[in-house]
Amino acid sequence: MQEQYRTVAREGVHEIEINKSRFICALAPAATEQEAQEFIARIRKEHPSATHNCFAYVIGADGAIQKAIDDGEPGGTAGVPMLQMLLRREVRYVVAVVTRYFGGVKLGAGGLIRAYGGAVGEALDALGTVTRQRFRLATVTVDHQRAGKLENDLRSTGCVVRDVRYAEAVTFEVALPEQELDAFRAWLADTSAGTAVLELAGEAYGTA
Repeated sequence: MQEQYRTVAREGVHEIEINKSRFICALAPAATEQEAQEFIARIRKEHPSATHNCFAYVIGADGAIQKAIDDGEPGGTAGVPMLQMLLRREVRYVVAVVTRYFGGVKLGAGGLIRAYGGAVGEALDALGTVTRQRFRLATVTVDHQRAGKLENDLRSTGCVVRDVRYAEAVTFEVALPEQELDAFRAWLADTSAGTAVLELAGEAYGTA
């Protein structure tokens, strides 16, 4: 897995106008290809009278899934420059739809490439990006007597506590950078006087 990746901070829309044509770029985070397709369908439904609804998306921290569609624009003048802008900015798990309302002035191939790519670039600038760090998930189990202090200590050290479960003992689900596991294991043994049990689970991405 990639140690980290960058994605768009939030869903949003940014509009530019070039030679009387409106280019409306809608951006959103997308965890899966299905989420990306659902977002595209929603934007198309919002703009049924638009001349074009072109799109591009990149799914996977390593950019494994990529797709670009020109939606009636000359081949390679819309979806591809949109995709190239996403890749150039190194954003992942993201979908972009650029809706065009034709203003009557033809832009030519070069103009279209600049317009579609530029709309995505400006939208990324306007909405901002966030970095997601790869974390190792783990559970920490401790008796009720030590649980309150341990939870405070976990949170005060900046550890990401994702869940707390109370049963015969108290279990904390935490997320840790892989490189900090050994240090955390030692810290936990010291803090809990060796009573806490650490079990490693899977991996996930979260805000760094």
